Amino acid sequence: MRVEIPEMPPQAALIGGDWLATATTLEMEAPSDGRVVTAIARCQAEEVGAAVAAARGAFAGTLGDWAQWSTRRRGEWLLTMAAAIDADHQRLAALECLDTGKPMTQARADITACARYFRFYGGAADSLHGETIPYETGFTVMTLREPFGVCAQIIPWNYPAQIFGRCVAAALATGNTVVLKPAEDACLSVLRLAELAMQCGLPAGVLNVVPGLGREAGAALATHPDIDHLSFTGSPETGTQVAQAAAQHHVPVTLELGGKSPQIVFADADLDAAFDAVVRGIIQNAGQTCSAGSRLLVQREIAEAFTGRLVERFAALRCNAGDADADCGPLINARQKSRLEARLAAAEADGIRIAARGELAETASPAGHFVVPHLLTEIPDGHAVLREELFGPVLAVQVFDNEAEALQLANATDFGLCAGIWTRDGGRQLRLARGIRSGQVFINNYGAGGGIELPFGGVGRSGHGREKGFEGLRSYTRLKTVAIRHG
Repeated sequence: MRVEIPEMPPQAALIGGDWLATATTLEMEAPSDGRVVTAIARCQAEEVGAAVAAARGAFAGTLGDWAQWSTRRRGEWLLTMAAAIDADHQRLAALECLDTGKPMTQARADITACARYFRFYGGAADSLHGETIPYETGFTVMTLREPFGVCAQIIPWNYPAQIFGRCVAAALATGNTVVLKPAEDACLSVLRLAELAMQCGLPAGVLNVVPGLGREAGAALATHPDIDHLSFTGSPETGTQVAQAAAQHHVPVTLELGGKSPQIVFADADLDAAFDAVVRGIIQNAGQTCSAGSRLLVQREIAEAFTGRLVERFAALRCNAGDADADCGPLINARQKSRLEARLAAAEADGIRIAARGELAETASPAGHFVVPHLLTEIPDGHAVLREELFGPVLAVQVFDNEAEALQLANATDFGLCAGIWTRDGGRQLRLARGIRSGQVFINNYGAGGGIELPFGGVGRSGHGREKGFEGLRSYTRLKTVAIRHG
């Protein structure tokens, strides 16, 4: 199945309701074959400043009064946007597939998820409320949830459409305005979504999009003195820099930074269900997923048989261009490919066994950034492949004997984003769920089907703060306490 190249979005920045060209642009390469497909705007501090000013004016100022729109009215707009995404589904999915290299099936699922975010937050916009607090006689005390104001959002290249939905929809539902900096490696779907937002009647300045390099546009946005909240999804190293930059102006930050998530399979589990989830959990988006199940912990009495099945499955996995809809697409760029290949070579030099690897389809372009799926076994405790996020289709296998050892191995990392537990023992399920240091724990499943409604975020090097669900709405509000003395 070959997908036609879609019409490209503007080679410009969206600032104050207008698409504005920049002095220079950045070429966009398709990771499946390395060809240049279009260019995007390369924003600098000047454009970022104009975007922040426009967002401030739209929040409550010269451009408009978005914060005073009723929650019902904002919700209705979000539902209109969801319908527009549905209507433009094929074009958006084609852009996502071309831009990221992910299989078309995954790209379609991502656009569906983006629409679901707008639909969920559209329905929830008028359902977020404060509380009344029992207090001393003669007082009525209440809390109010108010928007921050101008929200800066720096989003990554691995799920641009999905993360646009989870960040932008939540921020707008709560009355904030947004300046969004998409990743320079993949932002075509984001630019098209911004086009749709304007076509759906979003007031000028409520959403502003400033493409460009992280060290230029991203740095200018994170350090800007007139933003009120910042969310960032990306690497722990860059997340630290972003948080330090925002701290200069005491701006609250939500960070979603990565993971080294375990799937723990006990002998009493439904092994067929676990097997399928373990494979999907590492090959989705070629392993370029913060919540990827990149570590398999398997109980010794079933380890040989379970790993043997994985060897056969990994050997049968195929990589190809995104529109070929194979098991895996390419990595995002040549830098990521080189980085992962170097880590795999170092692991093999350290004596780690590559028990199986997938194959590159004959029709795949030699210029594509492909790394086939790898299954690693016989790994020394504490090795880097067990601790560091590789961000590719690489599954590291460890064997454990009992529940206590499984818990120790699961927590033997600085990350804490997700974990999967596969067992029929109810007591064990709850003990491990409480003991694992992680933001999300899935029992007898992994990922819960995407979970638009489920709070998402990590601990440790995986970041802090929560997105998705009602926690995502709350994270875009500040709480105010009002105490009334009336005698």
